[in-house]
Amino acid sequence: MSARRDKSELDLFRASVRRFLVEQVAPNAAEWRTRGYIDRDLWRKAGALGLLCASAPVEYGGGGGDFWHETVLIEELASIGFPDFSIPLQNVILAPYYIQYATEEQKQRWLPRMATGDLVAALAMSEPGAGSDVRAIKTHARRDGDHYIVNGQKTFITHGHTADLICLAVKTDVAEAGVGGFSLLIVETQKTPGFSRGRRLDKVGLKAQDTAELFFEDARVPVANLLGGVEGRGFYQLMEQLAKERINIAMQALALTEAALAETVAYVKERKVFGKKLIEFQNTRMVLAEAKTAAAVTRTFVESCIDKLIQGTLDQETAAMAKWWATEKQCEIIDNCVQLHGGYGYMLEYPVARMWTDGRIQKIWGGSNEVMKDLIARKL
Repeated sequence: MSARRDKSELDLFRASVRRFLVEQVAPNAAEWRTRGYIDRDLWRKAGALGLLCASAPVEYGGGGGDFWHETVLIEELASIGFPDFSIPLQNVILAPYYIQYATEEQKQRWLPRMATGDLVAALAMSEPGAGSDVRAIKTHARRDGDHYIVNGQKTFITHGHTADLICLAVKTDVAEAGVGGFSLLIVETQKTPGFSRGRRLDKVGLKAQDTAELFFEDARVPVANLLGGVEGRGFYQLMEQLAKERINIAMQALALTEAALAETVAYVKERKVFGKKLIEFQNTRMVLAEAKTAAAVTRTFVESCIDKLIQGTLDQETAAMAKWWATEKQCEIIDNCVQLHGGYGYMLEYPVARMWTDGRIQKIWGGSNEVMKDLIARKL
């Protein structure tokens, strides 16, 4: 943990987070996974404790913290094996769009309710034909008096089934061949005729984190909901937030890796094979020694990136390195942890099996790892 934060303050925050997750989340996790989404009331309970928008300014209802507070939430969610509760999406990825780009009226309208959990937010970029390639977005918005008329489709949208507030990437100038034709519109789902949700998508992991398709058929969105009030800035707004998103993913990958390692070390110290505990076999010790070292190296790198992020010096290339490295190591290490569990590692009643499936998406979202390597290579 960086010395730049008051450790006692973060320890108190961690204790509060841990108590909430153990008492309110862990006992209900299995039910939510089966159902496919989390109780809305849980968001309000988290908001009441100050866990939502923890690093947002106090004047907009936030906690006034920084990214180190967000890492506590990420680590504690991983420790109970339930990254499905996507507080980091609300806090680290969504809230900054409003904090940095919204007009003052927009900030006052939306941020305090995001902090209380009355508004669950989503970001809608991906489309059936546009994932990492943001320029390929087809959803478009045409100005009609005081409204935009929106048509298009989005997919793979986290919180798509439950979100009240959707930050929607659209083309407001379809004739613009470059990036200047993109804008971000804020869709208030309960107030938007022409908006509909498709099916909840059945994913490999993160079963309680609702993911859905979204449809816009002549949907009417007020011009007052154009993020920042000026058209044509959407692409740049999206790109400016990618470094933070990728460090968030890197931290989530690291936290899940460390949680899986802790589960596996405990397991091999108890499990016996051929009359010996698994930890007594040289292969087990070598695999875990390599994993522990890789996790320690990853933590040092990711924490240095967090320091740079807070100081405003983190560049896109380094963020891409962190995202690629941490997620690759996560998948490699957790796969080895499953192997050390033997047949039990393939059973979903064991946390390591869920960590294996929950973590696999990390190499895909936020820009696939192939895209990360291409971004890094451009700077060679």
